[in-house]
Amino acid sequence: MAMVETGQVPVIERGYRNPLRPDLLMEVLTFTDLARRLPGAEFRRVHRLDFHHLTFVHSGEATAMVDFVDVPLRPGTLLYIRPGQVQRLPTTSGDARPDLDATVVLFTPDFPPRFPATVRVTDDAFGPSRWPLGADDRDRFRCALADLAAEYADLPRQDPEITKELLRQLLAALLLRIARLPAGDGRTQASADEPYRLFRHELERSFAVLRQAHDYAARLGYSLKTLNRACQRATGRTAKQLIDARVLLEAKRQLAHTDLPVAAISHRLGFTEPTNFSKFFTRVTGLTPGAFRDTQR
Repeated sequence: MAMVETGQVPVIERGYRNPLRPDLLMEVLTFTDLARRLPGAEFRRVHRLDFHHLTFVHSGEATAMVDFVDVPLRPGTLLYIRPGQVQRLPTTSGDARPDLDATVVLFTPDFPPRFPATVRVTDDAFGPSRWPLGADDRDRFRCALADLAAEYADLPRQDPEITKELLRQLLAALLLRIARLPAGDGRTQASADEPYRLFRHELERSFAVLRQAHDYAARLGYSLKTLNRACQRATGRTAKQLIDARVLLEAKRQLAHTDLPVAAISHRLGFTEPTNFSKFFTRVTGLTPGAFRDTQR
């Protein structure tokens, strides 16, 4: 774990570590147990993880923050934070620790089997972070998480290799259930097709150097029309809109959680001139980069 103190908001770069089972790349625990590991002000600081963080709320209410968006948590809420996302743990008014009964699953990107449908959930930078589950889905997820927690707790008493494989498969089943959940507009996570999946992967690799949709289409071997159709089917947005959204998100992260000059951030994100970056940021957000940074202090 490394903590980066800045003149803006302290951000903690947190790597995966299972303190009880160091050789296991996943952990099942309660929110209360997780909160005990973060004493004092560290609990309220902003974190950026290199692992997946899944929370299911059984009872209690709180508000989390994921990539500058407040996320309300209620009984039956499923919260999913992916590697690289900026988060603040759930709090109540006044930044107090909440009385939250929740199951938390932490796992590294390479622990669950990479089935096509699960990859669409785990690797989607634009995927939903919150689902308020209905009664039937609540029961299914509650049972699935109970099975996962029981196998995790039983690990010392069973064949460790078989149990680890069982944990991988149970986690995959949980991710497949998430893949069936509707997004905000009714689409499911599993509805994305191959061009969008490849584009999303290439976008994460190249958003700082490739800014035009036709460049991604050429690199992937598709026409721009095919790529745009795939992106719109999966997200409701064009490839160019997704590129700009990814660049904007990274710009916000850099402005809020580092002391880098605006010109340096502009260069990191592939803009030839800082003025072009400022125009882009202001056009999309309505704030200059400096004004946005001030709001995050």
